[in-house]
Amino acid sequence: MKSLTFLLVFALACCLSVATAQEAIPVYGYQVVRTYPHDTGAYTEGFFYLDGYFYEATGNVGASTIRKVDMNTGKVLQKVDLPPPDYGEGIVAWKDRLIQLTWQSHHGYVYDLKTFKRIGAPFDYDGEGWALTEDGHHIYMSDGTPTLRILDPATLKQVGKIDVTAEGRPVANLNELEWVKGEIYANVWLTHFIARIDPATGKVVGVINLTGLGPKPEETQDPSNDVLNGIAYDAKRDRLFVTGKRWPLIYEIKLLPPQQANPPAGK
Repeated sequence: MKSLTFLLVFALACCLSVATAQEAIPVYGYQVVRTYPHDTGAYTEGFFYLDGYFYEATGNVGASTIRKVDMNTGKVLQKVDLPPPDYGEGIVAWKDRLIQLTWQSHHGYVYDLKTFKRIGAPFDYDGEGWALTEDGHHIYMSDGTPTLRILDPATLKQVGKIDVTAEGRPVANLNELEWVKGEIYANVWLTHFIARIDPATGKVVGVINLTGLGPKPEETQDPSNDVLNGIAYDAKRDRLFVTGKRWPLIYEIKLLPPQQANPPAGK
């Protein structure tokens, strides 16, 4: 399980709160459009939408999987397990491949997107692996630091980086990622925030405040860890989905302009 001190979480929340309080960074609300079932046993680490299905990667040693899920029923249609000692993390689809990170093993895996059969040898990287997304040209990787790595999809080697800041302050704990309309959306781990990042500058150009979404902490198995994590985007129909670790639902949400307050979840 990832460890984080209270001071680090507090500093992160203060960073975004101070920046947004100055109104330099707009804070977007949300409206729930629809909900979909989600496996409460799925400790969500990676999440994306493709051709009518959700693809999800779950974490924890001995419980790490990659799944293709029927979005309307929550039924797992296809699954591959990641054996110990690896802890599964983010996933991304690239052409006919599916790429998976591991947390602290310093390597990832490549699978055939259709069959989930592993292809070739693991690929290596320094540091931790948290999440992946892509823009049609490059793959972007988070590692828990304020720096996103830019990977060559062919070699999976790092070819660049993006230092993420909010009002000049580094934003750490960038977790699950999604490319949305030219921006990188990033869950900020252990918060209710999604940071909207300009990939050209690394600046946080918007914050989505999802306070109130999801189960109450006392309704979860592990309130300190069953947190918001998981962003998926359907570009064809302009649908944005979010979920959390072991949450019972996936939420399709619509963003509200900064001047509008959040409505009650589900309304």
